[in-house]
Amino acid sequence: MSAAAQPLPPEDQALPRSPELMNAEETGLLVVDMQERLLPVIPHHDQLVWNCRRLLDGATALGVARAATEQYPEKLGGTVEQLASRLGDRPGKLAFSCGACGEIFSGWRNENRYRVLICGIETHVCVQQTVFDLIADGYQVYLAVDALASRHEVDRDVALRRMESGGATLTTVEAALFEWCRVAGTAVFKTISGLAKESPP
Repeated sequence: MSAAAQPLPPEDQALPRSPELMNAEETGLLVVDMQERLLPVIPHHDQLVWNCRRLLDGATALGVARAATEQYPEKLGGTVEQLASRLGDRPGKLAFSCGACGEIFSGWRNENRYRVLICGIETHVCVQQTVFDLIADGYQVYLAVDALASRHEVDRDVALRRMESGGATLTTVEAALFEWCRVAGTAVFKTISGLAKESPP
């Protein structure tokens, strides 16, 4: 029998799930400061919004908790409508770190969610400070690198290197979607597969 024709192994022979991998039940998706007056100065912001939207749609389909923050919304506006329509209340903050919005994380702790996938802006300011606060508080943090941006590439690149060296795990939108999904052949897999096949703007 060829390798392609062999039957699937029984579930009881599967290897245990790696603790490095995310799953839908233990993960929260945090969208950081994707606001109307911030985005126009971000390079390729249309693609950034598209990637954040795909994460939100995948999270909704798979039962991943979702939250967003807004930095000084009175001056910088609210979350862009394409994302806001997929989110509930979005707490405002003056602190750069989303750790100031403690109600998000206390809610996730109550649901036994100790992994956080982060997308949004700016990588070297609000995202970076949030990441280090979350790691210090015991969370396992993942960064969707194709859904993070800064005005200047050097700031983004150095921040990613610093956060990875500090314990955050780098990933991508598509990798995260399939990691949450875990298996093929289900109705929700078709949704995730569809998101992965979308063409960028």
